[in-house]
Amino acid sequence: MTGVRVTTQLDEIDLDVVHRWLSEEAYWALGRSRELVERAARASLNFGALDADGILVGYARVVTDAATFAWVCDVFVTPSARGAGVGTLLAETIAAAVRPWGLKRTMLATADAHGVYEKVGFVPLPNPERMMVLGG
Repeated sequence: MTGVRVTTQLDEIDLDVVHRWLSEEAYWALGRSRELVERAARASLNFGALDADGILVGYARVVTDAATFAWVCDVFVTPSARGAGVGTLLAETIAAAVRPWGLKRTMLATADAHGVYEKVGFVPLPNPERMMVLGG
């Protein structure tokens, strides 16, 4: 998909579209409220992939302290843009944004996009048995 650019400006990202994607199509966020999507976005570093016409075709956000840790989440690419490099562009842009911070760890979870993230340096968690979750 040519002409796609990534913005981190929340005012350029249509949160109504993001809410629809997450609450209706994203297996990890089905039913998420519009209020929760907005609250999460306002507390995160947001990445919106816009096509040449300025239409949102992909989204991701990063939750971080910008010192030691970051969590990449809510990554979604619209079905019409899948396979066109939008996910890779988002992953590359996110990696380029967080690398200068020298974080100890940037993490994410994915069911089916391992190859996209491997392209930018993500590897499987070395010791998953050490990880735990509250409320999972």
